Amino acid sequence: MTVGIYEQNLSGEGLRIGIAQARFNEDVCHGLVSACLAELKHLGVADEDVLHVTVPGALEIPLALQKLADTRQFDALVAIGAVIRGETYHFELVSNESGAGISRVALDYGIPIANAVLTTENDEQAEARMADKGTEAARAAVEMANLALALEELALAADEEE
Repeated sequence: MTVGIYEQNLSGEGLRIGIAQARFNEDVCHGLVSACLAELKHLGVADEDVLHVTVPGALEIPLALQKLADTRQFDALVAIGAVIRGETYHFELVSNESGAGISRVALDYGIPIANAVLTTENDEQAEARMADKGTEAARAAVEMANLALALEELALAADEEE
């Protein structure tokens, strides 16, 4: 095995990206997905290589991601949602379960998932973070898709040497 350094690759050309977006807290989610889509385009991901689906809320995102991953048609996925603290324990439940489900799908399927489900104390915090978080999610999805593809090629090359 050759030891080296894999450089960050933010070229989205030829990558296929799936996005699962919650509709709850719609204004914030719209801001997140708009920023994500704009950055994906900026990175070279073609519009026809992006599938954007919506679900009722953050708890439904993991199932949508799982169904997208089942298709084996995507190089990376993006989870988009907003969980804003209320007066009950429900905030913790939704935040924790949504995050755990997203991580589980990524690990079970071996597919990169950029988690852009905001968890904030109030609407103002969510609105202040939505553009940056949507952009960051697009960059993370592209970077991790390229890394995963490069590591798969490395594994194939190692198999051929054996």
